Amino acid sequence: MRKICLTLPTNRACAPMVTALLQEAQYAVRTFAVEVHVLILDSSAPAAFAEHARAARAAHGAPHVVVHHLDEDAQRAFLREVIRASGLLKPDLLLDLMLPDAVSYGACTNRAFLAAAALGCESVHRRDSDSTYQVLDGQPVYPVQHELMSLGKRAADAADGVTANTLDAHHADKPVVLVGSSFIGELSVDIGEMYAIDREAYREVVGLWAPFDWTEEQKRELVDESFRGAGHDPFTADEALLTLVDPMRVDMCNVSFHQVHERVPLPPATDTIGSDYFLLHLVYDATLPGVVHNRNIVNFYTGERRTDAGFVAYQNRFVKFFLSMLYLNFVYREMTAAGPALLDEDHRVRVERVAALVRESTLLDTAENTERLRVLDRSYRKLGGKYADFADSLAPRRRRLLDEARQDMEDFALLIEAWAALVGAARATPLSRLHA
Repeated sequence: MRKICLTLPTNRACAPMVTALLQEAQYAVRTFAVEVHVLILDSSAPAAFAEHARAARAAHGAPHVVVHHLDEDAQRAFLREVIRASGLLKPDLLLDLMLPDAVSYGACTNRAFLAAAALGCESVHRRDSDSTYQVLDGQPVYPVQHELMSLGKRAADAADGVTANTLDAHHADKPVVLVGSSFIGELSVDIGEMYAIDREAYREVVGLWAPFDWTEEQKRELVDESFRGAGHDPFTADEALLTLVDPMRVDMCNVSFHQVHERVPLPPATDTIGSDYFLLHLVYDATLPGVVHNRNIVNFYTGERRTDAGFVAYQNRFVKFFLSMLYLNFVYREMTAAGPALLDEDHRVRVERVAALVRESTLLDTAENTERLRVLDRSYRKLGGKYADFADSLAPRRRRLLDEARQDMEDFALLIEAWAALVGAARATPLSRLHA
């Protein structure tokens, strides 16, 4: 029986989403011939962890559903064994990149990738704790329906399970390695207030993630569609397109991967939003097939973001996102130029090509990032209030932030080079599990 990994990384209380995730797992079992390993990677406080454990136990006795609810100690023990078995140098650094002290969107998903390998799962299906499922006629709308219809199949064989197909015939023998969708509801980045206060400042700030050589029109178009997902229109009927999936059409709260996640990890940068979107670009640039569907997740904001500490933490992650784009825009441009040359004769990503591009990016001049920080300072002071206060706190950290952005890419290159050994070791490493 085919095994899949349905995963939820979390560092906050989200028992309702745990319950909903288990229901999606049971739906997958009823609808497809699969064994679902529900993987909850839980960095939340003890009280929230206990709530999640109680919610997980509700799946007791569900056929072909196995729950793995791991706190950070259990995750760390698993990673230490994987790293030891890999025989790689710098084990302490690798452990820190896989399970850092700070928030890392890429690292938490990388842990799910290795755990899925340990469980023998063919695919990883990720959801987020600050989201839920849409409902139609009283029934939840589960993304796993489209994911399991297509993921892992030859593109030619997946064509019967979608409503439209725009793939050229020469992609027919390639595997479908990505199936995903987006979200409706609140912006994926908490900048709605900025938009309400000063739209000019909003456009200037959001435009900082574009390459500096883009035209003003290109930047405006990017700003207009950034972080908005699929808008607000609710689900009414299925649509699924077999295509080369535009990274702007998919979000990591609603995504699944086959094969490619065992070739290349995500950037392990800490306190950096968007650090987990790299594979979406790689799949698209390497001309690997995917499916984009319309079973959008509902995104919402947790109360923590509305606190003073939550605001500062989130703005720090936002700033580091902009600084990461100096390097990532270069890598994306070079991957786009390489296109199918990123794949070997078996349609697998040439890992060494990707690692070389990431390493090359670390040699870039940081003048663009210095300008990004200057624009952020000016724009935040124009917004006033807590934004101006944040600008005050940002000023003395500029050099450190510039250095961290470059170091993050050096760490990413190292992790790419180590990834094959880590995945291989994970396949031979048992993962402790909770039978709910």
